[in-house]
Amino acid sequence: MPPISGLYRGHDRESQLDLRVDVDGARPTGRLSGDLFTTTGATTAYQGSFVVHPTTRQGDRIEGQGAFTFTAPDRHVTVTVTAEAATATVAGRTYPLERVSPYFRSVLLEQDSVAGAVPFVSYDTGSLPTPSGRRVLSVAEAYTEAGVELRVAEPGVIPVDGAGEDLAWDDAELHNAMTRQFASFGDEAAWRVWLLVASRHVGGFRGIMFDYNDACQRQGAAVFHDAIKGDSPQAQRAQLRTYVHELGHAFNLLHSWQKNLARPPQPLGPHGGFGDLSWMNYVQNYVPGGERAYWQAFPFQFTDAELIHLRHGFFRDVAMGANAFGTGAAEIDPFEQPVADRSGLRLEVRAKESFGFGEPVVVELKLSATDEPRTTHGHLHPDTEFTQIAITQPSGRTVLYHPMMRHCVDDSPQIRLDAGNPAMYRSAYIGHGRDGHYFQQPGDYQVRGQYVGADGSRIVSAACLVRVRHPVTTDDHQVGELMLGEEQGKLFSLLGSDSPALRSGNQALEEVIDRYGDHPLAVYARMVKGLNAEREFKDVGADKKLHVRPPDTAESIALLGAVTREATIDNITLNMVTRRLARAVARRGDLDRAFGLMDDMVSRFAAKGVNPVVLGQIRQQARLTKQALSAETA
Repeated sequence: MPPISGLYRGHDRESQLDLRVDVDGARPTGRLSGDLFTTTGATTAYQGSFVVHPTTRQGDRIEGQGAFTFTAPDRHVTVTVTAEAATATVAGRTYPLERVSPYFRSVLLEQDSVAGAVPFVSYDTGSLPTPSGRRVLSVAEAYTEAGVELRVAEPGVIPVDGAGEDLAWDDAELHNAMTRQFASFGDEAAWRVWLLVASRHVGGFRGIMFDYNDACQRQGAAVFHDAIKGDSPQAQRAQLRTYVHELGHAFNLLHSWQKNLARPPQPLGPHGGFGDLSWMNYVQNYVPGGERAYWQAFPFQFTDAELIHLRHGFFRDVAMGANAFGTGAAEIDPFEQPVADRSGLRLEVRAKESFGFGEPVVVELKLSATDEPRTTHGHLHPDTEFTQIAITQPSGRTVLYHPMMRHCVDDSPQIRLDAGNPAMYRSAYIGHGRDGHYFQQPGDYQVRGQYVGADGSRIVSAACLVRVRHPVTTDDHQVGELMLGEEQGKLFSLLGSDSPALRSGNQALEEVIDRYGDHPLAVYARMVKGLNAEREFKDVGADKKLHVRPPDTAESIALLGAVTREATIDNITLNMVTRRLARAVARRGDLDRAFGLMDDMVSRFAAKGVNPVVLGQIRQQARLTKQALSAETA
């Protein structure tokens, strides 16, 4: 009898069963799993899922006790498959079955590429030494080997219309492209995913996965051609891994070292997950031996645990547009200090004394060496996911901060912490993320950070108090409400956007500026609107062409100039805003004034009495900014 594993479908008068049998064929997991749907008239609705493991097989009969997402009248599952027929008894109902596919799941991949960004096709694994044997792998073939059919729609090409020379994308532009694309997807969970092949990201990332608290969760990803382009075997291999990795996130697969943050938590692999030979690991962080050792041992496949998730994860935990990334629930346990810490690193989370109601919550992260000099990677910002932030709310509930977009860095610059560079600092806006606003209510919050070193060490900070004040005046209340809208939170996360999907949020920020311009929180509205005006903005229109709105230097200078005169924003953000203001002034043709802004910035931080080492870094930033502005305006 040929292999029987694959997808079966059956109906009775009121329900539909999609059953996955996984007992033979390539890498069998010895499981049964399925999804149940209720049918009423011409509509079908998801009811629940189950998985059976272990199973027993005697002849044509496979059975076992199922774990269900709902209360089943009978947890025993029985499947019979013969050459002539197949039946299943699940939750007390018996279904005649038809084998509809040798694959366990089938997903439609829609891919668009910006003109000039050449999509990956395939890689011959025999081109470089490998332990897994020679085969030609496309992205679809990589998922086929996992038992998932990836049906590739006719690829689209997005022509560039007046984009100029800057084809670097930022998160706001990608969010806009995503919302336009997903408008055609609908709100329901579906086996469909979009991949954008763009030129490059302003942050130098190889890829991102779009992850939101609305209907767009895990429905798309982007890869950046300039970071992985090339015809060499090494470049083709990197492209294959990047494409499979980013789409893996859309299937709700976490990075190898983050699986303990899933809900329910999953066990970490060797060396805190960094020892996993998986598409979902970072090759440069592989332990032991780094990138070279990874490629020498990598079999070009998912791990056994990842394979089980792809084939048998519950419907809403895998299907695009359903449960959020990494969870069936957002709540986590607070990070705990390790029993022993010999990493030689200290992580601190700092915040100002208190925040107004509705004020964007920004914390400063500081990583320093505790004794002798240490070398570590520089990914301290939580958007890169080597650093996590846990927020314990006034109610006692602890949630994990999830960024709106998940940046995959695939590159770990080494930072040496010593007497000449004793600490590394990052400013992080954590007020809003995938799950919405995290500081909506007045009260005391406890914020902890966890930094994951390249060797798997997990350095946990002490708790940082973040206090959100109650509104005192009517204006405090009105401005706070205007700042706390969902679209406004996305605009703070993205530092502004032209997206029509965020029009209401922009109107609310404009109301803050126009009606409450003297209120202390108006500085944040000016900052977001000013930063967005200072940059160009790319828009993939309904005509599938790339349109670019040029910078509005006059508006950005007016808004950002007002921001730099305020004392409200933190030092790191003030530094960034001042440099962006200088760029706007230089673009208007006043290079001398732009240079003066850089000199004034250095003097301002010196007057604040900042650490001499940090002041030296600020001076270097000012020098580099002047050089860049001179080159741009030459």
